Amino acid sequence: MIDYLKILALSVQEGAEAAKADIMPAELVGPTGVFTKISNTLLLVIGVISVIMLIYGGFRYIISGGDNKKVTDAKNTILYAIIGLIISLLAYAIINFVIAAITGQTVNLNS
Repeated sequence: MIDYLKILALSVQEGAEAAKADIMPAELVGPTGVFTKISNTLLLVIGVISVIMLIYGGFRYIISGGDNKKVTDAKNTILYAIIGLIISLLAYAIINFVIAAITGQTVNLNS
């Protein structure tokens, strides 16, 4: 059974290599692969937006002047920004875990 899976994996890899054009990147998945770079960049952008919204919510809270509606809106902005930041961090960890599991390599989280 294991030999059959190895043969199947090799034939799939050979087919992918045969279909690859000259301008395609050599590695799509892996620590330096295209998919990893794109997903990490998108998650970085989401994290930056979450931090900006957290600062914006804090600014709204400071200038609310004690108005209950403005305070509530500012608190909701801060809450949703924190939730977005947590989700982006978890998504980053999950994506890198899956990529490491697929490739069998460790992923450098500092890249």
